[in-house]
Amino acid sequence: MEKLRWRCRRGLLELDLMLGGFLRERYVGLSSTEQQAFEKLLALPDTTLAACLQGQENPPQELEDIVRKIRQ
Repeated sequence: MEKLRWRCRRGLLELDLMLGGFLRERYVGLSSTEQQAFEKLLALPDTTLAACLQGQENPPQELEDIVRKIRQ
């Protein structure tokens, strides 16, 4: 979990807050498939990740559900 916490720290404060909050509040309640999707999402470059979470870009299809959950 500590590694994930570090991976949630990005170059943009908005991403740090959004991802860190999601990790703290909702990650443990996710299925293993959803947890894997979250980890794949963290591999995206900051600009792509921010655009996906802000609805400016469509995320890769396999990450759509986790992006939707983070946006909630």
